[in-house]
Amino acid sequence: MKLAIVGGGSTYTPELIDGFSRLRDVLPLTEIALVDTDPRRLELVSGVSRRMLARAGHPAKLLATTDLIAGVEGADAVLIQLRVGGQDARESDETWPHEVGCIGQETTGPGGLAKALRTVPLVLSIADTVKKYAKPDAWIVDFTNPVGIVTRALLQAGHRAVGLCNVAIGFQRRFANTLGVEPDKVELGHVGLNHLTWERSIRVDGQDRLPGLLQNTVGELADEVELPAALLSQLGVVPSYYLRYYYAHDAVLHEQLHNESRAAAVRAIENELLGIYADESVDTKPAILEKRGGAFYSEAAVQVLALMRGDQDISRVVNLRNDGSLPFLPDDHVIEVPAKYIDGKFVAEPIDALPDDISGLISAVAGYERLALDAAINGGRDRVLRAMRAHPLVLQHDRAEKLTDRLMAANASFLEWA
Repeated sequence: MKLAIVGGGSTYTPELIDGFSRLRDVLPLTEIALVDTDPRRLELVSGVSRRMLARAGHPAKLLATTDLIAGVEGADAVLIQLRVGGQDARESDETWPHEVGCIGQETTGPGGLAKALRTVPLVLSIADTVKKYAKPDAWIVDFTNPVGIVTRALLQAGHRAVGLCNVAIGFQRRFANTLGVEPDKVELGHVGLNHLTWERSIRVDGQDRLPGLLQNTVGELADEVELPAALLSQLGVVPSYYLRYYYAHDAVLHEQLHNESRAAAVRAIENELLGIYADESVDTKPAILEKRGGAFYSEAAVQVLALMRGDQDISRVVNLRNDGSLPFLPDDHVIEVPAKYIDGKFVAEPIDALPDDISGLISAVAGYERLALDAAINGGRDRVLRAMRAHPLVLQHDRAEKLTDRLMAANASFLEWA
């Protein structure tokens, strides 16, 4: 099996290589192609990746190339992990919304819209190359944020694609540790849109353990997602960390205004990682990589790729077409839920009806996402403004106008139509 990783020069990549090495029996790769436009990063990351594979005795051949066609040619699957504009663009996304009293975040709110506008056109271009040169039945696995919007763009364009996020597997591993069971024993009632999800049940051997956890450890759970324990108790679910941007917007904004940006912190970690990767004696995943984010990313990727081989009859949380799973959303919208791989496609597991407060927020964000994708594909200030105004964290027209102006000024070099 050949796997191409577009954005292979990412400092994340050794996390993937570590997972591929440990889980070779689950996913027997014969070739890994790292594709990146940055030759320096590619050299450093591919170097440490080769040493890691050698140390593990993994037989896969590793190709490092700046040539997209060479990288994806003959691939069975293509993993896309891009950050258009790098950490500089991320820092911009995290700061200019503050000028208008909104949170700055790379996937949620105004910053998330900016990232979608920069990212969707490039990913669609890459996907066209994948369709032409990879194997006819090759899958695209999208780990590029905003995952829901990007995955819908790919599906809408007719590509064979599925979206992947590490939030669900992080919850699964956390709950498995608490309950003292193997991770695959834990089945999550995970539902929502990418970076807008709730855990509604935690089943082990058919028994829902969530009510007991909320009764006995609600304080710990609340601390982990940085939300009030009373909120979790009232909802009867565990929201993902990203719900902080909605349930505690003003508190998050205050924190952002008085602390270093996440982009600045990640940039420092990346620089340190690249220095470590340059050391030819390093042949294991550095401990500091855990601070980079993306916990359990490699395990999630291996699990989904293994499903595509038809090797597992188990549900995994992915981003896929709604197709009636959430009846209040259009069929072609992308949702994030547990799904099985059946007859060559991902099929969502049945979902119980959602309470009005959760379905209402999902509906509102989905409306924004649809307008955001329209703006990303077709361009134009009017489309950007409509998407901006539709976001639940914006809504006010005057605020949306100001945010749109700042978005376009900060991203002029990335928007061909601006």
